[in-house]
Amino acid sequence: MDTNNPYGPQLPNEQSPIEPEKRGGKKRGVAGYFFSGLAGVLVGALLVWFLIPSVVTNLPSNSETKSSETIKQTEQLSVDVTTDVTGAVEKASSAVVGITNIQSVTNFWSQSEATQDAGTGSGVIYKKENGKAYVITNYHVIEDAKSVEVTLADGSKVEASIVGGDIWSDLAVLAIDDAGVEAVIEFGDSEVLKQGETVIAIGNPLGLDFYGSVTTGVVSGKDRAVPVDLNGDGLEDWQSEVLQTDAAINPGNSGGALINLAGQLIGINSMKISESTIEGMGLAIPVNTAIPIIEDLEQNGKVNRPSMGITLIDLTNVPAFHQKETLKLPGEVTTGVVVDEVVEGTPAASAGMKSYDVIVEMDGEKVENTIELRKHLYNEKETGDELKVKVYRQGKLVELTLVLKESSEL
Repeated sequence: MDTNNPYGPQLPNEQSPIEPEKRGGKKRGVAGYFFSGLAGVLVGALLVWFLIPSVVTNLPSNSETKSSETIKQTEQLSVDVTTDVTGAVEKASSAVVGITNIQSVTNFWSQSEATQDAGTGSGVIYKKENGKAYVITNYHVIEDAKSVEVTLADGSKVEASIVGGDIWSDLAVLAIDDAGVEAVIEFGDSEVLKQGETVIAIGNPLGLDFYGSVTTGVVSGKDRAVPVDLNGDGLEDWQSEVLQTDAAINPGNSGGALINLAGQLIGINSMKISESTIEGMGLAIPVNTAIPIIEDLEQNGKVNRPSMGITLIDLTNVPAFHQKETLKLPGEVTTGVVVDEVVEGTPAASAGMKSYDVIVEMDGEKVENTIELRKHLYNEKETGDELKVKVYRQGKLVELTLVLKESSEL
């Protein structure tokens, strides 16, 4: 017995734990496992061999496979995708045109004059009458133009005449020969729009060749009053009434159509506010605001606005402290329009209106902001009409009567 064996005493016939296994007196090494595995593979191969004929008979031939693929491809290519958006675009896009502003330039050295494209935008054909087609666009698109060229949806170009323009509303009307003009857009109702409603902007962005670029979004807000610098001096001259949308409206889209899912015109795309704090805010002039201006421009070449002779501030923009201490308003009065300045010799001055008067009612209708005041003044009244106004003056309600005059200002 070997006492030095680390595995303990070994019996005479006991197998050492490190010896190969013995079966039938023979060792089974690597070769044994190899041949056993090979036999299993051969048996599996034979089984597959016997099964192949039945499988092959059920497979389509090469020609059948190709034919099936061709049919599948043909079916995929012939799918006609139609949605509310595509239907609206199809209905309205042919009435949207490109506008090119052509101006005169003088060569300093030769003192010769030439013309060149000064800018591009978009427009919308809204009426055909007496051999002419009428186009609405933005005033700034055709401002200072010597001539205007309209590019129709089919790519043809025609010369346009300027019927009239209005810098305050940023709207202008053009006239072209109606030959070749087939599509006229249908007016919708911007008053019934809802926040979140889908809208589509169609126009000629960034001066690209006109193909009727389309962007979609929703109505983000209604009755927005946005300050506008009309003469480029960095000061706010006016507050434009606009629809707010997140549909992309780039510079060349100005004057183009904002439509609803029925393909109706509900706004004229206007300036895109580009400050980074409000990037993505697109603006459009509501069609209900545009229609009376369009009618004035067609008839008179300008907008005849009745004037009160005042400058205004929304009461909601006045701090609560000054509403109470400076204006002396009752606690229940939270909306209205504050008279900032009264211009001498105007209807307001003649009627005795004063600075810090707070307008709350016009002709028996409640007035909550400058947009409502302008709507009533411009849509309901004409030059020479009487306007009855209720104002709060140092906490007391005062009634005034104005006789309106024509002016380019309020």
